[in-house]
Amino acid sequence: MGELVALNGHRGYLLDTHTFLWAARNPKRLGKAARAALEAPDRRLYLSSFSAYEVARKHHIGKLDPSYAFVVENYTEVARRLGVTDLPVTLAHAYQAGQMDWPHRDPFDRVIAAQAALENLVLITNDAALGVHPWVETVW
Repeated sequence: MGELVALNGHRGYLLDTHTFLWAARNPKRLGKAARAALEAPDRRLYLSSFSAYEVARKHHIGKLDPSYAFVVENYTEVARRLGVTDLPVTLAHAYQAGQMDWPHRDPFDRVIAAQAALENLVLITNDAALGVHPWVETVW
């Protein structure tokens, strides 16, 4: 599972779904450390393929602010402009998400947390519930 770890020991960062949305449309909402990670010249950014599902689904059912319609309709292009690399959900990620001894029930958060843990990536998130898992390192 270590294939995503960058050379020189830099692990890279996994963007939580809201981080991706805010970085794309309203970067002032990002924390200082989150902005620094996103703007670092040597950064390695990843975005879970499950985030694409979460954004599309929430948009479809009306749970995503309509101001994000451009991001939804141009998801791949917006991701490319932000310089993120797609992180597909593997069997190992899905299994780990289901097995994590953690009361957090949101399936999107569980998968993203499992990906961060298994791929040794720092999760850029404002969600305090994600930061309490002992396997997940977060920054905001």
